[in-house]
Amino acid sequence: MRAINIHKRIIDQPKSKVVELFATLATEKDMMLATDKWPPMKLDKGLQLGSKGGHGSIGYTVIDYHPEEFIEFEFSKPEGFIGIHKFEITELENERTELKHTIKMNTSGIANFIWPFAIRWLHDAYIEDAFDKVENHFTAKKKRTEWNFWVKFLRKKFNQSSNEPR
Repeated sequence: MRAINIHKRIIDQPKSKVVELFATLATEKDMMLATDKWPPMKLDKGLQLGSKGGHGSIGYTVIDYHPEEFIEFEFSKPEGFIGIHKFEITELENERTELKHTIKMNTSGIANFIWPFAIRWLHDAYIEDAFDKVENHFTAKKKRTEWNFWVKFLRKKFNQSSNEPR
């Protein structure tokens, strides 16, 4: 099955400010991902080509990286995820930057079921929480995307605890 999943968020900041946060991805002081709610991204060699790692049950390898533009990963697990995911940062105007996350993959075997019924929903919440975290670095009014019933159910079923109830 072909899966394309795209999330975009406009951040009302210069690209350089978003790039500063991007540089912390997969570090102990990650300012991109909502590590208080979700498993952190870990990479064995940090943000560089060939680094292997993942978050939770998702594994991947860095296959392309341009520190001020994007990072692209190739999936290594779960079995049946054949493709990539990518974070991109694009300047729209001097004070407006687009943050984008894309998954392009084919699924096979059991992944044909776990992607549409579980992982896709958890992934969508994971990315929206990450984008909220980035946006919240720059605003006093804190953004908080509400999880839908299915995400709450799946997190409870798979014991993904959170420090804050939704």
